[in-house]
Amino acid sequence: MRSAVFRQWYRDLAMGVRFAFTGGREGWVRAALTAVGVGLGVALLLLTAAVPNALSTRGAREEARQDRGIGYLENNTRSKPTDRSLLVADTDTEYRHREIRGRLLEPEGEHAPPPPGLDEFPTPGEMIVSPALAELLKSDAGELLRDRLPYETAGTIGEAGLIGSGELAYYAGAEGLAQRINGSVVARIDRFGATEQPADEEMDPILLLLVLVVFVVLLMPVAVFIAAAVRFGGERRDRRLAALRLVGSDGRMTRRIAAGEALAGAALGLVFGTGFFLLGRQIAGSVEVFDVSVFPSYLDPSPGLALLVAFAVPAAAVLVTLFALRGVVIEPLGVVRTARPARRRLWWRLLLPLGGLALLYPMVGQGSENGEFNEYMVTGGVVLLLVGITALLPWVVEAFVARLGSGPLSWQLAVRRLQLSSGPAARMVNGIAVAVAGAIALQMLFAGVEGRFTRPTGKDTTRTQLELSMPDDLPVSAVGQELKRAKGVKAAATLSDAEVSATAKDPEEWARVTVGDCAALRELAKISSCRDGDVFTLRASEDPVTAKLVTAGNTLYFDASYSGEERGSEIAWKLPDSLRKVSARADTLRPGTGGLLVTPSALPAKAEDELDSTVYVRADPRVPDALDEVRNAAVAIDPLIRTWEWESITRADEFTDIRTGLLVGASAVLVLIGASLLVSQLEQLRERRKLLSALVAFGTRRRTLGLSVLWQTAVPITLGLVLAMTVGLTLGAVLLRMTNVDVSVDWSGVLSMTGIGAGVVVLVTALSMPPLMRMMRPEGLRTE
Repeated sequence: MRSAVFRQWYRDLAMGVRFAFTGGREGWVRAALTAVGVGLGVALLLLTAAVPNALSTRGAREEARQDRGIGYLENNTRSKPTDRSLLVADTDTEYRHREIRGRLLEPEGEHAPPPPGLDEFPTPGEMIVSPALAELLKSDAGELLRDRLPYETAGTIGEAGLIGSGELAYYAGAEGLAQRINGSVVARIDRFGATEQPADEEMDPILLLLVLVVFVVLLMPVAVFIAAAVRFGGERRDRRLAALRLVGSDGRMTRRIAAGEALAGAALGLVFGTGFFLLGRQIAGSVEVFDVSVFPSYLDPSPGLALLVAFAVPAAAVLVTLFALRGVVIEPLGVVRTARPARRRLWWRLLLPLGGLALLYPMVGQGSENGEFNEYMVTGGVVLLLVGITALLPWVVEAFVARLGSGPLSWQLAVRRLQLSSGPAARMVNGIAVAVAGAIALQMLFAGVEGRFTRPTGKDTTRTQLELSMPDDLPVSAVGQELKRAKGVKAAATLSDAEVSATAKDPEEWARVTVGDCAALRELAKISSCRDGDVFTLRASEDPVTAKLVTAGNTLYFDASYSGEERGSEIAWKLPDSLRKVSARADTLRPGTGGLLVTPSALPAKAEDELDSTVYVRADPRVPDALDEVRNAAVAIDPLIRTWEWESITRADEFTDIRTGLLVGASAVLVLIGASLLVSQLEQLRERRKLLSALVAFGTRRRTLGLSVLWQTAVPITLGLVLAMTVGLTLGAVLLRMTNVDVSVDWSGVLSMTGIGAGVVVLVTALSMPPLMRMMRPEGLRTE
């Protein structure tokens, strides 16, 4: 019995496949449109399936080139060179807000391993660069950067040494690094790669929620578009099915044949989708979106996910077709759609969003530190709410257009068309409505939880824009004066730090000393009068140990020796007989500074070697690219000077990565939305070609027909966006309550998301106007 049913299904589906490809030009056009619509969705699904491999490959490449070595061993003794050792200096920089990874290399042994992506070490004065950096240096935009990297380009870094095709990176040859080892900027290593695996940390429940919602929101429009694409040509298909009933086919057999036609389009869509994916894979290797780039080889979908897509899409085509025909009575002389269709029922359509809310409600308030979200309930709840849009929108469109009245001729044509057949218009809008609803919910969720992963740095970016850390062996005073004269510098403050103790050995009690000229010290404290040689103590230093040490006349020691360690001679420093007390500024440049504030000439002669120095630069806004000019000046002094641009706030890396992934994925989905809408619009116009031609032949103006098409698009999209806003706001409010965040609505963000969706539809409608004009010709009445 089962074998007979299987053979019957196989025979009917195969017949539908043959009809799809042997129906002449009409059949091929229909199959091609279906294949293009399905193929666009399949391509995005395959790209999504390739994301895990791309992330793991980028992570593996990053770990393989790790060069965090050691400069000192136990007891602060220097590491020794070996046959395999090499010296690495971190010279990362930034150019016009783009990060550049830089390293100076000096091999010490004959068998020192070159970094991944390099066959041999660059010699001093040469550098090996990434392809993207080589292109930037050759362009006019890289003129300022060429001054910062005064090396001769000797080759390019291979793919194995880069995490993306757009990454800016270089390796330069150097010499004399051994004397500058400090374990941080300059280190000695004998291999590249992470020395130990990082411990797996449990993901923050809110970050996990963000990841789940992002994936669902990005993939749901794809699924909706694929489901809509397999139903292209629905009205013409109904007439073909009526012909099959006329020659003796029963209702079930007719539906299976229709499912076979959809299966053929879906199968061809898999072929198209594979081609689109391979094309997009190559394009992805040459573009950079939100500073994220990959190599084409990274985008290899896992076999399991690729097989799932290959089986799920054809199966979905069959099921969607059978579901769509469940309420269609196909008779030998036509189908019920040739008359006014029965009104859609509302009750079962409300079950989907209500079911989604029921799944999400138990997790309200679970976004605490010890809370957790059920991944399946979150995914199921969000999916049901978004699918509820596709179920509710046809009912909303039908109920609304049924109440529309008279108006201009173009309005009457559009309204009558929607009253007779609102299904295709609603299907076309479903995808954009789902995408807008998901975007609104995500925008609310990101805005609500951003404060949890964002904290103020306490840095006043109006007073200082760049912080430069000096190597220990640089003459700080000379470097500070040179930086003050550099192009792009409006003001520069050099501040140095050291620790002093009360005893020469076993210093358990210590205090901090901050050294700078009078102008620099005034960035920290309120100092009325100051001259070189003065010493100040901050009133904020309430620590009893510090208060005890910073007493007038005390003798303190720089570079004090610790038990069991042999360090250089301690430097004694006797405090002056009078110490002036000053108060810290409310807007101090370095919050938390305490102890002593000292001008340079008040220190012992050898104390400068014990200072860790930092220069704070205020850029001149009148100078173009002022920050890059300062970086160039710093590198010209010493390439080991590190620079950091100040930011008023900082965000958690995981939160930033998720937001970047959302923006990249949303860009891809937006392209899919536009392309799929255009294909759907062209398919609907193609089905109405003879009707449009007939109206033109009877004297209807083209302007009237064009406006009627615009109304047919405007009415459903307006209703769809209103419904999307309602569902999106509801979903966003529930997600915020799940994360223990007060519900608030950023109306500017909500309206911008809605406006983007409407803008895509307007663009697609404008692109469909030229084909519409060509179809409105009497020649369209010709038939074969």
